[in-house]
Amino acid sequence: MKREYPELRKFVAPEFIFGVGARHHAGRYAANLGAQKVFLVTDPGVIEAGWVKDVEESLTEAGVAYTLYSKVSPNPRAEEVMAAAAAFRSNGCNAIVAVGGGSPMDCAKGVGIVSTNRRHILEFEGADQVSLPGPPLICIPTTGGTSADVSQFAIITNSQEKVKIAIVSKMVVPDVSLVDPETLMTMDPYLTACTGLDALTHAIEAFVSNASSPITDMHALEAIRMISENLVPAIRNPNSIELRTKVMLGSLEAGLAFSNAILGAVHAMAHSLGGFLDLPHGECNSILLPHVIAYNYSAAPERFLVIGKAMGLDIRGMNSVAKRTAILRRVAQLRRKAGVGRGLSGLGVKTADLSVLSGKAIKDPCMVTNPRRPNLRDIEVIYEEAL
Repeated sequence: MKREYPELRKFVAPEFIFGVGARHHAGRYAANLGAQKVFLVTDPGVIEAGWVKDVEESLTEAGVAYTLYSKVSPNPRAEEVMAAAAAFRSNGCNAIVAVGGGSPMDCAKGVGIVSTNRRHILEFEGADQVSLPGPPLICIPTTGGTSADVSQFAIITNSQEKVKIAIVSKMVVPDVSLVDPETLMTMDPYLTACTGLDALTHAIEAFVSNASSPITDMHALEAIRMISENLVPAIRNPNSIELRTKVMLGSLEAGLAFSNAILGAVHAMAHSLGGFLDLPHGECNSILLPHVIAYNYSAAPERFLVIGKAMGLDIRGMNSVAKRTAILRRVAQLRRKAGVGRGLSGLGVKTADLSVLSGKAIKDPCMVTNPRRPNLRDIEVIYEEAL
């Protein structure tokens, strides 16, 4: 009898330190990685929150010089990456530390790519296009959602084409991630909700991805469970380090899952929205998620049932239609309780935009691993339903 083996799958992840106070180890890790001068990438909001000061002190205590760079906007643009890469070179830096959410971390990854490969950042779009590894990179995430600190993704905005490009390569996986739940304490409720729902989207898309594996499934399901149980309580009890820690751990688990299983239509469509209209990524994901689940459900019903159970649903005794309805209702309920209730029209998206958005989304690399292959009209209909 022929024996069936699972498909080959690889799993990449950086070294990471998880726990309260992890950020204070930045200097020691930078020194261990041979840093002589660090390029410290962040944004003004993270500086104002006070987390950069802690990292600066850690670098100074370790005897590591640094240059602070904070000219990073939400949805980092290609021109910002190129300007940052020029500053990296002109300041004589040989290592990078990123402190912040996805934007500073993606910008830092872009700086690393450009500094060693010496080409424009937009030339690296797609999978496995980065030939040479960048300088040592340490990431310190300050939001519980993007997981750029453990992923092989860098998302950069092409301002001229008004589209986000995805760079997917193990060369952009950070060397070390210092995951400190305490950094979530300065997030307001809405940012907590949007980034947490982003992490939930990562986990759900990774679990139903056609590139999933037993290892990514393990991380994805734990992320779904932890975020479903703890996100709303964390929003309502923002000073609870215990709840913040559980949300941050859920985000980390989701990042390990999606970095290796990749994502799906939610992210492909959110990248199109973010690039075309410069919209907040996490909120776009949260709006699109239930509509994409409804579209994808028939392609992976058993997987979605497992997701429903991980979200705390008891679906025993229900027929197939009732199970599907219960899962969609649970996702919508979580969004509502988190305080994220508006649709895409509330973000300024118009019906006239949908044709262009759909054309950009269908070309996104994340669409390749979606469990159901949509056509252009399918995507446009999902956008319409999400308005």
